[in-house]
Amino acid sequence: MITHPIPPVYDSRSRILILGSFPSVKSREAGFFYGHPQNRFWRVLAAVYDDALPVTVDDKKAFLLRHGVALWDVIASCEIRGSADSSIRDVVPNDLSVILNAAPVERIYVNGKTAERYYRKYAEPVTGRAAVCLPSTSPANAAWSLDALAAVWRGSGVGKESAEES
Repeated sequence: MITHPIPPVYDSRSRILILGSFPSVKSREAGFFYGHPQNRFWRVLAAVYDDALPVTVDDKKAFLLRHGVALWDVIASCEIRGSADSSIRDVVPNDLSVILNAAPVERIYVNGKTAERYYRKYAEPVTGRAAVCLPSTSPANAAWSLDALAAVWRGSGVGKESAEES
């Protein structure tokens, strides 16, 4: 059983929550979300928000908070072989109330089908809130170009101002 080693990123201004499934080996080694150099998550967000690509962990945290984005994963611990989502077993979900009770989250997004599956199974019945599934930024999702990913993520509402501000 592997326990999720990365704490969530959020603050009292986080208006959207993006959830992955579980950190990859590279992310666990880096100690932060989407640490694999081929994962397009940070490039997609930089494009969506028309902002510079964050490089360091501190830059990434500041980027998220500056844009009102909370970031975590659906799974708190599981059995997993390497980074293969298909090998995930014995899931223990994260308690998303940690974020949802502390931040005015208006929209929840999941990064890919695996995150969607586990969100719907474990989190949605507890939160009572649906999540929008976005195409995965994983390098395994090679059918999607960076531009196509950014367009769909932007079109879903990621990057838009909150309802209060628009």
